[in-house]
Formats: sequence, structure tokens, C-alpha cells
Amino acid sequence: MTLVAFFACEEQKAPPSIETASWREDPFLDSLQHRTFNFFWDTTPSKNGLTPDRYPTETFSSVAAVGFALTALPIGVERGFITREQARGRTLATLRFFWNSPQSPDATNVTGYKGFYYHFLDPDTGHRFKTVELSSIDTALLLAGVLFVQSYFESGQPAEKEIRALADSIYQRVDWQWFRPRPPLVSMGWHPERGFNTSDWTGYMESMILYILALGSPTYPVEPEVWQKWTSTYIWAPYYGNEFVSFGPLFGHQYSHCWIDFRGIRDAYMREKGIDYFENSRRATYSQQAYAAENPKGFKGYSDLIWGFSACDGPGDVRLTIDGTERRFAGYAARGVSFDWVLDDGTLTPTAAGGSLPFAPEICVPALKAMKDLMGTRIWGEYGFRDAFNLTFVDDRHPDGWIDKDYLGIDQGPILIMAENLRTEFVWETMKKNSYIREGLRKAGFTGGWLDEIRKQ
Repeated sequence: MTLVAFFACEEQKAPPSIETASWREDPFLDSLQHRTFNFFWDTTPSKNGLTPDRYPTETFSSVAAVGFALTALPIGVERGFITREQARGRTLATLRFFWNSPQSPDATNVTGYKGFYYHFLDPDTGHRFKTVELSSIDTALLLAGVLFVQSYFESGQPAEKEIRALADSIYQRVDWQWFRPRPPLVSMGWHPERGFNTSDWTGYMESMILYILALGSPTYPVEPEVWQKWTSTYIWAPYYGNEFVSFGPLFGHQYSHCWIDFRGIRDAYMREKGIDYFENSRRATYSQQAYAAENPKGFKGYSDLIWGFSACDGPGDVRLTIDGTERRFAGYAARGVSFDWVLDDGTLTPTAAGGSLPFAPEICVPALKAMKDLMGTRIWGEYGFRDAFNLTFVDDRHPDGWIDKDYLGIDQGPILIMAENLRTEFVWETMKKNSYIREGLRKAGFTGGWLDEIRKQ
């Protein structure tokens, strides 16, 4: 059946809503969270907090992964994995590094410029890695972690006072107005060698957190009109039984939700559609399960239990003929399935289901368990789930299919955080205390739910 025919004959419906209490209590999530937390605790240098992009392959530090690592620390405290004192120490080392690291327009021996940070950093010096871009989205993901620890460490203890002050300084230094060569939208990146990228953040994706942070800034805010401009580039369409704002890889439906509880709050766009962004992500999650169950490209292993497309590692940029069919595979790529974009080479990633745990635990927990049961220690290791697998990719080195050897920080983070949000809503509840986040949401036009309740207090 073609996708056009599928759209025509499939009744548009929302996924079922069920009680999630039993999923919150599942002991599998205890092990998943502890192992995934240990990735951040064990691999992040205590001297500077520069979390590696991946492990065990030795490489650069990812600024976005640091944002997830900062968020992991209070989760570790609340779960009893580490003490509050340990978390304070690691948090302080990280924030002190980012506040004191060199900021300048120079191309070398710098960490950032105008409050933004380079996408990847040398893990020892903390300086720009090779010629990577000054990244607005990776800075935003770092800032989300920075503001989260600011809201968590709220006592009068001296170290916690310093954490709050450093977080404030780091956030307020970011010059969002400068990062808009084509206002009102924010650019994706800047290079000292050639200036701003030609692309801005348009279309629904992970940049929702970026625009909320830019709107909430007390020093260099963007104007509220940016939100209407951004949402005007959305694509709303039917896909595998549901209508929602389209974006293929699930990380785009997850990252902003790691820190912000979008249940019951709506901007003008979602008020018109009659749902909220949480429900939008739920529908996107269900669409991926339905796609894998149908498996239109005939890849091995796909089912209603084995599914999940997002940015992840892959077996490599090669072509192989398998069972008489030529297949083209990719290395690291933003895989996804949606109305307007399909990149499916047979590679699935556990973070797709793990990062959607609060949206649809009734399909995400069974999917994670099924992956673990199917591949055992090949996919499930010391730090939880390895990044990705492709059971279709078979050659002399991979007779049973390809399974990644690495764990990726930006994929581990959503698993840990969203498991906690499913179970206790801890990250969401902590972030609701942050005045900058609330201000950004209000300037974007969000109303209703918890946001209105806090306004009344």
C-alpha cells in the first residue's frame, strides 16, 4: 500500500490513553536509569564537566551532552545514586569552567563567543574542536541543564548560592540578538572564518527550547513575534493514523520536553489545533510504531515491539546487496519517518522509545524490553543501551547484524530524563520554578494549565 493510499483509507485517531502507574513502577526502569546515569557520572571529567560525545570511542566533548549531564546530577541525588555533596561538586566544576572559559571572536584557543559555545570542545583544554561551528542549539541544550541545576540547588548553602549565581551569569551573557542575521529567526550557527550559517531555525523540531530561552532572556531577548514566525513554518499533516506537526526523527519531539512540561499549556498554534505539544509528541511516537509494524521497506527485525527512528549512529556509508536487494546504509544520521521526510536504512535506536517514555509508556517500555530481550548483552551493557542497531546489515564482520559499540551522550540523556519524568515528573516540576522558562513560555503566548496556576500564586 502506498502512503497516499494509507492516508486516504486510514481513519485519523488519537492513540489510546491508559493509566501509566504500573509503568512508573516497573523495576526495569530502575536498572535502566541507574546504568544510564552512570554513563554521565563515570565518563565526565570531574575537573571541568566536559562530558564526552560518546564512549568508549575516544573523541571530543559535546556541549549538548554537558546539558544532559548537568540534568542527570540531581536525578542521581533523588534516586540515591550519588550524594547531594557529590552533585554540588560536579555541578560547580562544570559551571565554573563554562563561565571562566575564553570567549572571543578568535578561531582558536577559545570556548565560545558572546555567550554561545562551540558544538564540540577539546576534552582537555575545553577549546574549540577543529573548525566546528558556534552552535545556537547546542548552547541552548547546555543552558537548559544550567537553568535546571539553578532551580534545583536552592538552599542557602554557599556552594548552592554560587551555583545559582554562575547559572544566572552564564544564561544572561548569551547575546540572542546578535545570533540573528536574518531577524526575527535565530541562525543555526556561526564560524569565525566565514560568519553566520545560511540556515535559520524553522519548522517544528528541537529548537522549541532555543526560542523559549531566547524569549525569556532578561538581557538580550528576542521579540515575541519570533514565535509566530517560527510556528508559521510548521507542517501539520496526517501520518499513520494521526495528525500532528511533522518532524521525522523523534529527538525533535523529545528534547524540549525533557525540561518543560507541555501538558495542558498551549500557544496560539496548538489552541487552534485543539491539542498540546505533549499530545503532538505522543502521536508522533505512535506513528513510528505503526510504520515499523507495517515495515514498508522490508527491513529485518521491525515490528510493533521493535521500532524507533532518531538521530543515531549507523553501520556506515556503504551499499550492500542483501537477499538480492541492494541496500544503502548510512553512518551517523538523523533517521526519521514522517509525512514529509523518511530516512530509513534499517537502523533503529533505543533512545527513540526511551525519550518518549512519558508520552506513551504502554508502547515504549515494552519496546525497550523487547530490544534487550532480543539482543541481550550485544545491545544492553554497562551504561544501559548502546546507541543503535541494524539487523539487516549483514556481512563477514556482522553475521548477525550490526550493533553499535558506543553510547552517545545526547541519546543517553533523553532516556534518563524522560524515564524520571514518567516516574515522578521531577525534572518538569523543578523546571517550573525557573522564572526564565516561565517568562519565555508566556512571551511565546502559552497559557493554561500549570502556567496559569503559577501566575495566580
